[in-house]
Amino acid sequence: MKQSDIFQILLYLVLLIALAIPLGRYMFKVYTGERTLLDPVLRPLERMIYRLAGINSEKEMGWRQYTVTFLVFHVLGIVLLFGIELLQGYLPFNPRQFGAVSPLHLAFNTAVSFNTNTNWQAYGGESTMSYFTQMAGLTVHNFLSAAAGMVVVIALTRGLARRTAETIGNFWVDLTRTVLWILLPFCVVGALVLVSQGVIQNLSPYLDVQTLEGAKQTIAMGPVASQEIIKELGTNGGGFFNANSAHPFENPTPLTNLIEMLAILVIPVALTFTFGHMVGNIRQGRAIFAAMLVLFVLLLGVCYTGEMAGNPQIASLGVSGPSVMEGKEVRFGVVNSALWATVTTATSCGAVNAMHDSLTPLAGLVPLLQIMLGEVVFGGVGSGLYAMLVFVILTVFIVGLMVGRTPEYLGKKIESREMKMATLAVLIPAAMILIGAGLASVTMAGTASVLNPGPHGLSEMLYAFSSQTGNNGSAFAGLTANTPFYDWLGAVAMLIGRFGVIVPVLAIAGSMAGKKTVAPGPGTFETTGPLFTVMLAATVMIVGALTFFPALALGPIVEQLLMLAGKAF
Repeated sequence: MKQSDIFQILLYLVLLIALAIPLGRYMFKVYTGERTLLDPVLRPLERMIYRLAGINSEKEMGWRQYTVTFLVFHVLGIVLLFGIELLQGYLPFNPRQFGAVSPLHLAFNTAVSFNTNTNWQAYGGESTMSYFTQMAGLTVHNFLSAAAGMVVVIALTRGLARRTAETIGNFWVDLTRTVLWILLPFCVVGALVLVSQGVIQNLSPYLDVQTLEGAKQTIAMGPVASQEIIKELGTNGGGFFNANSAHPFENPTPLTNLIEMLAILVIPVALTFTFGHMVGNIRQGRAIFAAMLVLFVLLLGVCYTGEMAGNPQIASLGVSGPSVMEGKEVRFGVVNSALWATVTTATSCGAVNAMHDSLTPLAGLVPLLQIMLGEVVFGGVGSGLYAMLVFVILTVFIVGLMVGRTPEYLGKKIESREMKMATLAVLIPAAMILIGAGLASVTMAGTASVLNPGPHGLSEMLYAFSSQTGNNGSAFAGLTANTPFYDWLGAVAMLIGRFGVIVPVLAIAGSMAGKKTVAPGPGTFETTGPLFTVMLAATVMIVGALTFFPALALGPIVEQLLMLAGKAF
């Protein structure tokens, strides 16, 4: 490992933590109604929104009402975005005169994708979507889907922190405050910084230029910076351009590369500290953060090592491992390709600055495994922490079985209802990943899209359904995904992966809110120390290994062994 690479990774982690700690405290103030510097400007705007929408901001919701409101909001969002795509040809800001997004299965898949914070793109953005669709459709959903994930974890945190309560908050208030106080201000500042570095932001027509060879080239324009910052900050991942953050108009300099990677992880990391503040014990949040960090560093090490080792078959031609840059970000080096791939799949972001399909099998295993684990290695904004809290419940339950005592977390008993909901939250997405990939591997409609035979083709199918079910959105590029089979089944996977976890999580929030707290006793397991951190990280890895190891063994693991034996796919 090069010293310069170590320095870049350490610099990234230090900056990330330095930003996340004060942000976590700030978000705590936002969600608990404490005064912030933005209140004089945003409080009047907030009250105006409530008046116009007829929202009673003082009335809180039980978990059932909160869940129904959440689901209705998302159904209406899917319908709205689907309609914008179909009416695109009649709407303004369409300099290329794009017609309706077609075929129909692609439009529906895209509507579901951006609504569920997945941002899976089976199309080229600059050749499919008008400026209006990009702004009023995709960018707006980038804000709303990110905010929706954050309000769920806040509702769960309230459920864990409150005593004998019947409510877990007001969905509309949580959503409004998330957008106004957190996402919008940081995106305004972030977009201006990106523009200063060369990320474009305009409504100009596409440019037709003549190359030095005399050929004609069309250069896409558009409002890129405003979408770029929220795609990273909200762990959305959908790029304005087909090349995503490998495109120089989205990611032009080493500084923007660093800023965008920091933006991807800063809210997920900060939420662990917000959690600690909200439950009245900052050490609880630190313990969860530590478990996430341990998993992140371990998996980053595997990804980086796999890329630095390279492919021995290419090395035999006289080219050393790390100098094999096909599919990598040549401007920023191997370390930034490996770091970005790990960061973007540790969260539910899915933005890429290199092609995951070009990673070595061992390095490619890391993004795939991180998604399969439920993206709890920090995870998406909100979704990562609430998924990790599900594993916290599983961990304390396992400890309770070991010592023969009813498990407790934050002074509340973990009983059969919570365990059933936690089990559903883990099993539902896992089942969808394996069923989807299984159907793809045994049907003509599924295998016809695979461009690489053998274990790599299986990895591509596994990645497609892991990415969509996990609401990540990144892809192995060797799979032709814009087909009726993958668009319709992928849309189902995204819906199940999103709501099949959120509904059980909100049920846990409601159940825990109504419980009394009990004083810790001699048999109470300490959930703030190193032992808990290690057990939590181990539980995540063991559950993932037991669930997905057979599939991974047939895909990237066997491909790595065959690569070392001299066989390529």
